[in-house]
Amino acid sequence: MLDVHGDFRCCDRCTGNATAVRASRRRMLKAAVFTAHDGPPGPEADRAADFPAPGKLPRAITGTVRDVSPHVLVIGNGASETRVALTSDATAWRGAPLEPSGVQPGDQAVVRLHPSQRSVADRIWANIGRVTGVIIERDADSLLVDEGKTKPRQLVTIPGGASGRIQVRFPNLEPGYLIDVIGVRRSDELEARIPATSQPAYPVDQMPTPAMVTGRVPAAISGSVTWHEPVDEPPGLLGVSYPALDPGSGCAEDPVGSVAPQFVRMPYLAVGSVLQVSNDCTGSTCMLSVTGCAAIARLFNDRCVTCGTSPRGRVADLTQASFIALGGELDRGCFNATITIGR
Repeated sequence: MLDVHGDFRCCDRCTGNATAVRASRRRMLKAAVFTAHDGPPGPEADRAADFPAPGKLPRAITGTVRDVSPHVLVIGNGASETRVALTSDATAWRGAPLEPSGVQPGDQAVVRLHPSQRSVADRIWANIGRVTGVIIERDADSLLVDEGKTKPRQLVTIPGGASGRIQVRFPNLEPGYLIDVIGVRRSDELEARIPATSQPAYPVDQMPTPAMVTGRVPAAISGSVTWHEPVDEPPGLLGVSYPALDPGSGCAEDPVGSVAPQFVRMPYLAVGSVLQVSNDCTGSTCMLSVTGCAAIARLFNDRCVTCGTSPRGRVADLTQASFIALGGELDRGCFNATITIGR
């Protein structure tokens, strides 16, 4: 709800419900990790999910920038520190492209390491965030967005310099419409900088009915693959949220109390199932375990145009580490992909 000062607040009942569903989400995530890996996440997890050996695909590290110079970046995570070299080929983003040495101590960074030089930074995203969901309230240049019941509602601000670019792709910034934006995390809000996709023309309470089809579900399913910010996920988790989780297992993430049909024909899977995800733009492929349901992804009937034009519909929502490992650029938001059922 909106208080008298114009700030967004959640009621105690809503907060209590959100806490319960987040606990359910954590149990689901724990079950997925242990089912897929038969043990706690760690170095063995990659091998259990048949993830390619080091050197085949890029890895990512996340943490707080503790120090930066023209040649070295120091990333901290708790009591540990990782030093990575900065070369002339490295690039960075913090709301816009900048020199890698331009990131600041205190920034939250996602660093893609060079595939063949594990102590060398290839790409840095500083304070990057993403909000994908249903607009609940609007107040001047601020939006309150529901990303699903397992996540806290997100406050999104749109600065004047970015409003034109965003509203070209998202003309209906009104309650009931979908939004998907990438920007800079500032305290408890996202300062939106770029649209991650184009806005569907329909509000969520008037979603078009998917076309009726018959026959077997195809073995390979193509569409758009996106990424999400980590919530209750271990750092570096290699996993995928899947839009067609078996209804019997329940999806605690459904937004605004609704269960929307997915637009892509997909077989039902359980948490812990394994998907082969292929980036159609780069040719990179790996096996990823299903760690949750992509309730918000089911609401979008959009395309990715990273390379050519993908078929309509989102077929997977990856963790940041998985998206990067498969060659995705976080500030691009998606890549064209094909998925097949691993086991």
